[in-house]
Amino acid sequence: MEWEKERVTNVSTRPTVHSSPLRRWAAITASVLACGGVASFAVAAGAASQPTVSQVQAKIDKLTSQQDQAVQQYDQSAQELASARQQLALVNHEVSVDRANFQSMRAEIAQIATTAYESGNLTSMGALLTSDNPQAVLSQASVLLQLSSDRSAEVTHFLTVARQLEGAQQMASRTETAIALLDKQRLSRKQALTKDINSQKAILATLTAQEQATVTGGSIGAGGTISATYTGPTSSQADKAVEYAYSKLGDPYVYGATGPSSFDCSGLVQAAWASAGVDIPRTTYEQAAAGYPAIPKSELEPGDLVFFNGDSHVGMYVGGGDMIDAPQTGEDVEKVSLSGSWYVDNYDGAVRP
Repeated sequence: MEWEKERVTNVSTRPTVHSSPLRRWAAITASVLACGGVASFAVAAGAASQPTVSQVQAKIDKLTSQQDQAVQQYDQSAQELASARQQLALVNHEVSVDRANFQSMRAEIAQIATTAYESGNLTSMGALLTSDNPQAVLSQASVLLQLSSDRSAEVTHFLTVARQLEGAQQMASRTETAIALLDKQRLSRKQALTKDINSQKAILATLTAQEQATVTGGSIGAGGTISATYTGPTSSQADKAVEYAYSKLGDPYVYGATGPSSFDCSGLVQAAWASAGVDIPRTTYEQAAAGYPAIPKSELEPGDLVFFNGDSHVGMYVGGGDMIDAPQTGEDVEKVSLSGSWYVDNYDGAVRP
């Protein structure tokens, strides 16, 4: 999709928003894997001077960027895991139905085989040993097909049912393997996020209270408020989405959360638009690439989605130069100005669902 963007040249590590979502996702994944999703910050005792506030600010901003990207990857893996579990439920249902059909027909075919054997039309007892394992039955297909010609349709149908059961069982096994892998990936990303968050806390702990205030004042979420009340119209879907976002002011940020009482950034805007009857994608990358009209910053309207940090962070514009945002771990959903330094430096663009 084409963005009408206002670029900031001093942010060089963000993936270009003009690349395809797949290419952008691959680049972000490679970046996170390369650094393990964690930035380190250490000063050897007696070997280096205390970092300046500006150096700490740069490190905090880098950690924030990495966290935003990792959170969206975590959200994506959680979404894929949920889909895989739904798929497994459907496949297991199919296995159950196919197994019932298989077992029902197995008894019928065993009777046919017994009759054929007694009349001399079957030269092997193999058909009498039909197994509950469809693979074993299929291995006896040539023997089963020796049954009397007037019952060949039943035997052929039985073999078809056996193949269906075998295919469903294999699909269930593959899905279970995929779920285990996705669960492992999600846990790994959660651990990386935890290390990132702890690193950020450790960095701030090295500063004085005044220095900490200076750094946090230039970080994501700075200057926000949770005490605002919505007094605007509620006639349009965008109005209803904004009203919902206002109602969540003060709710805690929790990565991976989509409500009703905690949210991450993309979960908040998704839930807000869902309250207005509009389904939008789960992650910021999907939201940015969904094909919604791109909106210049000068033409923003309440309800528009505004993106930051290489499309890895999103908030909802609510008018008057403000947005409602779920910033990061340790903070709450808040109303914050788009003129805040972090938001200015990391602004990418906006779309209108």
